[in-house]
Amino acid sequence: MADLLSQLNESQQEAVKNISGPVMVIAGAGSGKTRALTFRIAYMLMQGIDAFSIMALTFTNKAANEMKERVTRLIGQTEGRNVWMGTFHAVFARILRMEAVHLGYPSSFVIYDTDDSKNVIKAVLKDLNLDPKAYPVSNVLHRISNAKSNLINDDEYINNPEIRDADFKANKPLIGEIYKGYNTRLKRANAMDFDDILYYTNVLFRDFPEILYKYQHRFKYILVDEYQDTNYAQYLIVKRIAALHENLCVVGDDAQSIYAFRGASIQNILNFKNDYPEHLLVRLEQNYRSTKNIVEAANQVIKNNKDQIKKTVWTDKETGDPISLLRASSDNEEGVLVANSIFGYRMSKQLNNKDFAILYRTNAQSRSLEEALRKQSIPYRIYGGTSFYNRREVKDLLAYFRLVVNPQDEEALLRIINYPIRGIGKTTVERLIVAANEQNSSVWDLIGDPHKIPSEINRGAISKIVDFVTMIRSFQSLHEKKNAFELASHINKSVGIIKALKEEDSPESISRIENIEELLNAIMEFSDKQFDETTGEQNQIRLADFMQDIALLTDQDKKTENDDVVVLMTIHAAKGLEFPYVYVVGLEENLFPSIMSINTRAELEEERRLFYVAITRAETKLTLSYAESRYRYGNIMLCEPSRFLDEIDESLFEQTKKASFKGTSSQPIQSFSTTNTHKPNFKPPHQAASKSATSTSTDSEFEPSDPEAIMPGMTILHQKFGKGEVLSVEGIGANKKASVRFLAFGQKQLILKFAKLKIISN
Repeated sequence: MADLLSQLNESQQEAVKNISGPVMVIAGAGSGKTRALTFRIAYMLMQGIDAFSIMALTFTNKAANEMKERVTRLIGQTEGRNVWMGTFHAVFARILRMEAVHLGYPSSFVIYDTDDSKNVIKAVLKDLNLDPKAYPVSNVLHRISNAKSNLINDDEYINNPEIRDADFKANKPLIGEIYKGYNTRLKRANAMDFDDILYYTNVLFRDFPEILYKYQHRFKYILVDEYQDTNYAQYLIVKRIAALHENLCVVGDDAQSIYAFRGASIQNILNFKNDYPEHLLVRLEQNYRSTKNIVEAANQVIKNNKDQIKKTVWTDKETGDPISLLRASSDNEEGVLVANSIFGYRMSKQLNNKDFAILYRTNAQSRSLEEALRKQSIPYRIYGGTSFYNRREVKDLLAYFRLVVNPQDEEALLRIINYPIRGIGKTTVERLIVAANEQNSSVWDLIGDPHKIPSEINRGAISKIVDFVTMIRSFQSLHEKKNAFELASHINKSVGIIKALKEEDSPESISRIENIEELLNAIMEFSDKQFDETTGEQNQIRLADFMQDIALLTDQDKKTENDDVVVLMTIHAAKGLEFPYVYVVGLEENLFPSIMSINTRAELEEERRLFYVAITRAETKLTLSYAESRYRYGNIMLCEPSRFLDEIDESLFEQTKKASFKGTSSQPIQSFSTTNTHKPNFKPPHQAASKSATSTSTDSEFEPSDPEAIMPGMTILHQKFGKGEVLSVEGIGANKKASVRFLAFGQKQLILKFAKLKIISN
């Protein structure tokens, strides 16, 4: 026991040893919260607490698996594997499978992913004869998801005058009817979406007190990771289960609450003291990740938020490099500066590509960065792009697996009933859907009985349908006889997807075949992991087990093909990750903070927390950048540096920055090239040239010419870019713009209204 605690600092020990009563652990960035959680579980088990009485909830499978592995290393496999540890959705899906009968579901219900849900909504829109342009599928799904996260069912939604009025004002008065149709289709398919897992768990505990009582007595100790990211449904489930014993430990950081758009409520962690007045508050403030300069910058930013639990994060690591600040004339130049900087560090310090991450506020910012990285031949990956399990051919084979596990899964059925092509055309499928709706039946139940198939469908198609049903039933008969890999391999060979791809005979089809083979590899790997280490006995893993495992994957859990790449991602996606060298780009007003998030203090403070998260991803070096102009809606817009830059003291920057980022000072900000990213005093050639070229442009007598007088072929002078030749002029009035090739900065597109060009010669 003493050996266990000796591996922790004083605050971590306090978080680990106090296992009775409510405890809130406020864990600063990089402070070892996962370590504290893991050691707390190990300590409880060493104290003799039954592993089956502990529930530990996380937000990603990656976090859950990491904690399981650490607990196993500390105390051994036997007890560690008995702790109920996993994501909210995985743990409560497990409970729902055991209690599904109370809710009118079979234990084999399927879990629909986002694509499945969107397809269901498309079908409902068609049923209701609604225009998808008036009711965008993603928007409708977001509204339904938000309702379920707030435990509002479809009837309550329809009958709530406030909600109805909001939908009417948004020109979407029939969202409630779509919601009801969506739920009806899910129920008919024995399916739940992600939000349903939490929604129905709340219904289960609300409507069946004896079920709640059972789990209150089973789980005497509850731990919640990333508590600041919980929504109302998650908060209520935890509160209900913990109500009997109140041995609840929540770990989180209010300064990293950045998911309000997903329904997360920072009030859950801020109000913990009100829910549990006798709670113990533990602060983990020592940062083990970042240098002193990075930690100090983060502290200076977040102190400006009013709604927070006060803490002072510190580190005993080295001071480290100052923060670099890149100023670019445009978003394209910003990409070039970042790519050059990465190239320079990588060469001079012998670093790997994977040591670098570029973080941005919106996905749209990746374009210029990608172009610049490609030109430097720097390999990169967009984090959160098309994931393995979302690739078409993978989803096609998975649809067969889903139909075997749950034949009522209508989305899976409709996806593969005629793939590979077997003579069941679109018209036939549409007739089957109409007939199923008229008979208040599922499509599977309809085609399962040839006598129910509509007479207008020709005999040839009926024969193909019967063959399809027979094939699926043959797979189902093997589900309990074969393990996951054996059955998956048999299905893959039988359905003919690989044969169809080979017949395409294209580079894309070869890649798709490789993806299917990789899917089978994943099933084999999953099966191999499922064995009892105490006996060496292989557990019998069914295909249904694998399907549930991948249904609950999050973006951070999905594998990548090549690890040594520069990672590009939104800051939201970067939470929980860390990199030696981090670039935070696009630090401009109305971009970061977002123009959509500066209307209230709460919105602005979440934007600031997002910036705090971005800063604290960096271990060794932090680089911030902004552009003075950026393309938006097809036009060049002048940009103002972000207010957040003013919140970091000048002493932390590599070169003294402007006294204010509001344009009140002419103090230059350093701009970097490939050669000077690690030598801040070096003046790159293009800077020297620009100084020469603009020596007269800073003269107080500079007077710009009339924009209407600017013509192709003219030589002009710009106050920043120096001399240049006008290549072309297009547009009229305020939108009139010119393409100019500058001696020092290359070709640029300028809005003449703002560019202030002086004609030197015609």
